Amino acid sequence: MIGTRASELLRVVHENPDITRADAARTVGIGTGAATELVARLTAAELISERPAGPAGRGRPTTVLQPHPRGPLVLAVAFAHETWRAEVVQLGGQVVACDGDEQMAGAYGDGERILHEVQGRLTKLRRRFRGRIRGMGVSVPGLVAMDRLIEASTLGWSGLDLNVLWPKAPVMAVGNDATFAASAESRRGAAVGAAVALHIRVDAGLGGALVESGRVLTGAVGLGGEFGHVPFAGDDVECPCGARGCWGASLDGFALARLLGQPVPADPVSYARRVVASGGRTERQAVELVAGRLGRGIAGLVNAVDPELVTVGGLGVDYLNAASRALDDAYLAGLMAFRRADPPPVLAAQLLEGGPVAGAAEEAWTRLWPLLPT
Repeated sequence: MIGTRASELLRVVHENPDITRADAARTVGIGTGAATELVARLTAAELISERPAGPAGRGRPTTVLQPHPRGPLVLAVAFAHETWRAEVVQLGGQVVACDGDEQMAGAYGDGERILHEVQGRLTKLRRRFRGRIRGMGVSVPGLVAMDRLIEASTLGWSGLDLNVLWPKAPVMAVGNDATFAASAESRRGAAVGAAVALHIRVDAGLGGALVESGRVLTGAVGLGGEFGHVPFAGDDVECPCGARGCWGASLDGFALARLLGQPVPADPVSYARRVVASGGRTERQAVELVAGRLGRGIAGLVNAVDPELVTVGGLGVDYLNAASRALDDAYLAGLMAFRRADPPPVLAAQLLEGGPVAGAAEEAWTRLWPLLPT
């Protein structure tokens, strides 16, 4: 198994692609001799490689550390409301192959068939890389506990064993899409470097996570971050979870349709985006009302968990861009007074719709580190 210092150096290379050997040594806290030895070990194990760094003025030449061309890879899969996507990701986060981005025809209530079809595609993808893929992360829009899908109400899936996607995977990380998006934002996106970050993702529902020093806090069995089911909503609308007054049910495309007196949309996400983009006065008023609900709820969570910053993804980015004044006003009004002089900023997620699949890759890498040989 990989040693502690070697594992730490590998993580540094993963988090800082093309870092110089000198900078990596300083980050790990080791001397040049020890760094040379560790790099040699990791290169011999086909985990990293190095190349000469570009000219940087005077001083001794150094090298840049990068993924080994025959090094390990992870497979990341993300299921969304109507589509799925798979990516093969190397050390450092670069995507080297992908599949999917397709509609899951007849997916509602037929998860076993969908998983079987996707499993066949993933098997072909793994074969392309001749055993280099060492683990997999799977993101789903639903409740996940102990790496098992409990329920994805927007898909009509429940109790499915996602291990069928790769039955003998050396490493398998399964998580909620918003949780994985939070992981990705803290490692690759808008929340990099934040000691404590709160992520909120609005999709066909709402979820999120609290991330401390890059580690997602998922709770005792993995169900932490179901912020959409906090009863922040002032109405008595029944949520698909079975509760009433859930915050998430007051923010999605179904909520916009109720406000506009329109029929229940088949796809609440694409419907909400059409409403946001329409520019009509009535539609704008509905979007501003929903954006205010989002800002007020964020304030409640900030008061409760004390993050350094907040990132919003999914439809939250659309609401932030289209009705930032309404969101900001509600956010500030909901904060405890002492926070208003210097409130935690509310930022749009940088990874946007790619957050869940990027987070699935990051969580797979996290579980893979202890198993990598030297």
